[in-house]
Amino acid sequence: MTLIGRHALVTGSTSGIGWGVARALAHAGADVMLNGFGDPDEIDERRRALAEETRVTVGYDPADLSSAEGVAGLVERTQAAFGSLDVLVNNAGIQHVAPLDEFPVERWDAVIALNLSAVFHGMRCAIPQMRQRGWGRIVNIASAHGLVASTQKVAYVAAKHGVLGATKVAALELANTGVTVNAVCPGWVLTPLVERQIADRAAANGTSVAEESVALLSEKQPMHTFTTPEQIGDLVVFLCSDAAATMTGAPVSIDGGWTAQ
Repeated sequence: MTLIGRHALVTGSTSGIGWGVARALAHAGADVMLNGFGDPDEIDERRRALAEETRVTVGYDPADLSSAEGVAGLVERTQAAFGSLDVLVNNAGIQHVAPLDEFPVERWDAVIALNLSAVFHGMRCAIPQMRQRGWGRIVNIASAHGLVASTQKVAYVAAKHGVLGATKVAALELANTGVTVNAVCPGWVLTPLVERQIADRAAANGTSVAEESVALLSEKQPMHTFTTPEQIGDLVVFLCSDAAATMTGAPVSIDGGWTAQ
């Protein structure tokens, strides 16, 4: 499943799922453009280390994806830097939790802008060149919440359902162009943010991290095991490979059985 000679953009890739995806693509041989927020020195150190480790080109662009112009600029600069954009992974996202009738309007707008509109704008800007070249892979990182709902997450759930709809539309429109469009739907993923949440719960409840991990997972997943960013990265590499050349428009669950219930 080599991607040598391909050029990839992964949004929201300075940590968590996006970083796992970026690392997997780089190890498969693709040049990678990172994107996201964080300490500039830490990001540059990670970028340089990944480039040295994999011997591919690893760039970084701090574009703000909350506007159409920000997304368009990121895609254009990536195409200019690499000469083409072959793989687009729309991963950037935020969350806010509140009852629907108390949900702050500004937080709704922010979640929809980054979790849904940025996906649309990324595809809109990347597709013309992919279609022209006759090859492309778009992978949208959705969620189990793109398939089922949970309370107090109206913006996130609406956005992720929208991502699946947009994925299917793009897949149909590009079915005979050499460009595939799929969505990955993770359940609980062991990111640094989740690790901190578990540690905080354990400290507050006087329990162990292992106990709190099972308690958190069992709220949704039959399997009491976290998915890792590395596993999601490997799945994305598969979807970009020739082995998945006829997979398109698919919501691919990696959720410990969450949506099988």
